[in-house]
Amino acid sequence: MAGRFPLYTDADVQGPVIHALKSAGWDVVRAIEAFPERTVDPVHFERAVDLGRVLVTNDEGQRQRARAWYHEGRAFPGVIWWPQVDYVGKTPGDFLKAFEALADQGNPFSPYPILYLIAKRR
Repeated sequence: MAGRFPLYTDADVQGPVIHALKSAGWDVVRAIEAFPERTVDPVHFERAVDLGRVLVTNDEGQRQRARAWYHEGRAFPGVIWWPQVDYVGKTPGDFLKAFEALADQGNPFSPYPILYLIAKRR
């Protein structure tokens, strides 16, 4: 689908959301596929950047890392973030719809590469 971008999901993103994305045809690399369990967050952030993938995370530290990179003028494809509490009452399909809506925007990471994902309940 036009407008989709490759994703790198960190360990905090729940499996059902990843499964929904993959089932819908999104190109997803999971953190656990790239490095052993308990690999520190900066390694995952930098791997996502090296692979040219948008990091998908629920981790506040990753969001802060992205902000620091942005303020330092360091380029990265983008970060999609939402807090863990946003899983409550939402289905994987709700998150999939939110990702599809981002893809429909063309380049949702311009002018700012850090997006807060809002997955609305059905």
